[in-house]
This record gives sequence, C-alpha cells and structure tokens, in this order.
Amino acid sequence: MNPVRHPDAPAPGELLGAHYAQCFGCGGGQPHGLHLQARAGEGVALTAEFTVQPAHQGAPGLAHGGVLASALDETLGALNWMLRTIAVTGRLETDFVRPVPVGTTLHLQAEVSAVAGRKIYSTVTGRIGAPDGPVAVRADALFIEVKVDHFVDHGRREEIQAAMNDPDQVRRTRAFEVNP
Repeated sequence: MNPVRHPDAPAPGELLGAHYAQCFGCGGGQPHGLHLQARAGEGVALTAEFTVQPAHQGAPGLAHGGVLASALDETLGALNWMLRTIAVTGRLETDFVRPVPVGTTLHLQAEVSAVAGRKIYSTVTGRIGAPDGPVAVRADALFIEVKVDHFVDHGRREEIQAAMNDPDQVRRTRAFEVNP
C-alpha cells in the first residue's frame, strides 16, 4: 500500500534532531558518532547530511563501508518520523558505488516506498559533495514496526532508565503515542 505521511509529522524542512543523545548515528553524545542531521521532506521523505571524519575511515583516507552502512540505516530509520511510528531495521541491502573520501559530505535522500501491515519498505541514495553530485551509496530496507516495549525488554537497564529520565527523550517518545 502507498505510504501516507502522518498529519502530525514534522513539517517539510524541519530539522528532526536526535532520537536519543547516545545514538551513534544521530546523537550528540557520541564524540566519534556520525552526527547525522536529517530534515523532513515532502510526503514520506527526508534529506540528511553526514560528513566523513578521520575517525570514520577504513582504508587510508576513505570512509569505512560499515560507517557508510550506518549512515544509510540511520537515514532510513529517521523516515519513521514521517509515519509517526516506532520501527527497527529488519533488512538493509546496500550498494557501494564509489569510494567516499574523508572530509566529504554525503547528501542523503530517502523515502518510504510502501507500507504493508507492520512492514515499512524504504530506499535511500547518498551523493558526494552536493544533492545532485555523483551517487556513492544506496540502500533498500525493510523496517518492522515495534512497540516501545521492544527497547525496554531488550535494552540495557541503565540506558533505558537514563532515557526515561531525560525530559527531551520522554517528549519524543510521547509524540509517537498518538499512533497506537
């Protein structure tokens, strides 16, 4: 079925912010994290940016493929803000088209292509240097909708408690409660 943007989704152009301060992908609490910045797009889409730092390299001077896969996964996961649902990665299929040098900004464009029950299908493309630059990476993904209990049941107790005590985290979690 065609995806439908939730009426309470962030407005186009709005910065989404981190879903959790300690997230390697989007959180500001990770010194060597990606610090990926995503903005809501039109429909069920978004754009994001990530600049490859020296700590992200694999081969000398080039981004590590696992770090690039993390950036793709983080961008795809941020799409769930457009649906106002909580979901986790079920499958991530990546294509590495060209090397991404350290210091390069990767411009990512992602969209949800279909929703079927708890399954959310999406795609992302990462371009080097500019939103219309050469394609470096792309991915297709399947996300599975879960309840917040998924994280409580499987996460480490200390981090769950810290998140529950963080007023910003509580606000973000409650924002999703409108969609049972």
